[in-house]
Amino acid sequence: MHRKIILASGSPRRKELLERLGLAFEVVSSNYEEDMSLTMSPLELAKFLSQGKAQEVARKYTNHLIIAADTFVALGTELLGKPHTEAAAEKMLEKISGQVVSIITGYTVMDSASNKIISEAVEARVHIKKLTEEEIANYIQTKEPLDKAGAFAVQGIGAVIIEKTEGDFFGIVGLPLYALAKTLKKFGVQVI
Repeated sequence: MHRKIILASGSPRRKELLERLGLAFEVVSSNYEEDMSLTMSPLELAKFLSQGKAQEVARKYTNHLIIAADTFVALGTELLGKPHTEAAAEKMLEKISGQVVSIITGYTVMDSASNKIISEAVEARVHIKKLTEEEIANYIQTKEPLDKAGAFAVQGIGAVIIEKTEGDFFGIVGLPLYALAKTLKKFGVQVI
């Protein structure tokens, strides 16, 4: 039986990644209000937020499989959101320069008919090169860091500030395809 699948995300990167799996799906952005100040481990918070997004969309779509995700960057225990301004981006890039940051993606698959929910989180590590003031300024001029968690995009020009990655590359971009395919199988969705 083929269930309709909804990607509860407005992220063009997540849409592009899910398309790689060859699944038919609809995109419905979630209006769930994220609370990054909750006192949970980054992995638990990522799962919790993705579940909130899935449940918010499930209220309107009662017989679907809903996929939701939440990705953020952590430096130690500090969560790094989207800087939004050039000054904030500069500060954030100075902070992560020469550091290893964690990219945590929590995702939830929910059957809105049965309320079966599976939430998982994956963590990858990204080694950021030591950045010069000029490199930081030039990167900010591209505007890419302004709306990216941690002030960089691994799949964009930000790739040149990354020495190496460890873990699921697609999880770093926003949707860990290997883990997601394993979870979808538990809902009867066979990718390959």
